Amino acid sequence: MADNAENVHKEEEDTGGHFEPVIKLTEQIESKTHEEDEEVLFKMRAKLFRFDSVNAEWKERGTGEVRLLKHKDKKKVRLVMRRDKTLKVCANHLVTGDMKLQPNIGSDRSWVWKVAADISDGEPQAETLAIRFANSDNANLFKEAFENAQRENEATSSSADAPKTEEAKPNESPEDAEKKEEAAAPSTSEPAPAASDTAGNDENAAPASTEAKPEAASDDKAVDDLAKEVEAVKVEDKEDKA
Repeated sequence: MADNAENVHKEEEDTGGHFEPVIKLTEQIESKTHEEDEEVLFKMRAKLFRFDSVNAEWKERGTGEVRLLKHKDKKKVRLVMRRDKTLKVCANHLVTGDMKLQPNIGSDRSWVWKVAADISDGEPQAETLAIRFANSDNANLFKEAFENAQRENEATSSSADAPKTEEAKPNESPEDAEKKEEAAAPSTSEPAPAASDTAGNDENAAPASTEAKPEAASDDKAVDDLAKEVEAVKVEDKEDKA
């Protein structure tokens, strides 16, 4: 009986069953978190709460790492927090200048602030959030990083709204710019007469004076002829009287 029991036990140990999977998962699907183009400015473990206005009480949203992420192209900073293990987003909003961190009553390691549009649940929603850290030092580090992010976002918005000015050409000197302005300005002085016009007027005036001289000579000749005819008539009268 003992030998039979030992043989049965050995058979159970030596079964070594092997089963092939029905479907083999050979392809790995890459999941994106939309954080690939962002730089981590701040990261610290904390616990997040949300105020339920309907029941007038605080509700825990999750425990995990709260991070401040800055986009590499847009230069905007947002706050993102994911729950441990599940990595589900429990806070996701831009850090704007109208947000003000206020200390929670009776705690030096907790902050409360209001958010106009938190999109952790997909749709923008106004929320009142509270975050609690392990100690007051961590809470102060978060406050400093949060306020720095507010200043960065305000500076980015101001530079985007400022009008773009035309850049000066590197090879153009101030003297060249002044010359261009003078050339473009309308001239107020009257143009001087051309030398060819004055010369033409002189040429036309000169023949007029020379043509007047023959006319004066012909008049003198006519006067002389008339005087001679008068003298001739007088001589004829004298001869007739004689």
